[in-house]
Amino acid sequence: MIVKDVLLCASNQVAHANQLNQHTTKLEAQLLLQHALQVDRAWLIAHEYDELPDKYYLLFEALLNRRINGEPIAHIIGYREFYGLRLKVTHDTLIPRPDTETLVEAALTKIPVTAHLNILDLGTGTGAIALAIAHNRLQSNVVASDISQQALNVAIENATNLTIQNVQFIASDWFLGLSHQQFDVIVSNPPYIEADDIHLHQGDLRFEPLSALASGRDGLDDIRRITYSAPNYLNPNGWLMFEHGYNQAQYVAEIMAENGFSQISHIKDLAEILRVTIGQLSKL
Repeated sequence: MIVKDVLLCASNQVAHANQLNQHTTKLEAQLLLQHALQVDRAWLIAHEYDELPDKYYLLFEALLNRRINGEPIAHIIGYREFYGLRLKVTHDTLIPRPDTETLVEAALTKIPVTAHLNILDLGTGTGAIALAIAHNRLQSNVVASDISQQALNVAIENATNLTIQNVQFIASDWFLGLSHQQFDVIVSNPPYIEADDIHLHQGDLRFEPLSALASGRDGLDDIRRITYSAPNYLNPNGWLMFEHGYNQAQYVAEIMAENGFSQISHIKDLAEILRVTIGQLSKL
């Protein structure tokens, strides 16, 4: 089969198996074939009428079957693009998603390019948020923490691969391992899905660590815990920022207000969903 037909057939198979739209599955088929051939997208376009050798077709078919069976594309190819950075992804980490770039954008608006600020990313996982901020704010220092040493190992490898040096990684259960450090901005994409949500057992979420996804009956346990402790680790007028679920913005705002935060506002993601809530520690 020629490359173009292989991609079309694969896209249709993934769409049918995983109930995804054709645009998404076309991109996924391209990524899988690029991975099998170790080429870039430009090569695929330039060679779309070439015959695909059998040995590469068999390799591609093996990858395709994993995707048809529901395994996330990031786990199959081993990486995910996030805010212009290529990040290694494993089963020990949450797969970075485009929605989370909204949190990065929110943080960058509060961190001047030339400022020497201290930033904390709680629950860093792959290091996506911390590394995106550090890469774009070279004068600031970023601390990235996670309770999982396996996740931290992935984040450290990503920092090394990207040669990002203004970030420090610490094993910590939220704030417990941070001693009395003070920060100007604290960001977090914590677990925020309700523990009994049926979506935890569907799609890509089945392959991701439950500890990075679910947080109590209403999904807000970790946000409550972080917000309660955050004033002890923020400098005066410092900012706290969360990514959260599509229906949690008002609840997060209330939790922030109850714990001494003001100037609370919400930011929409690309789908026009209230995805991020930020608040400033009230003046003492």
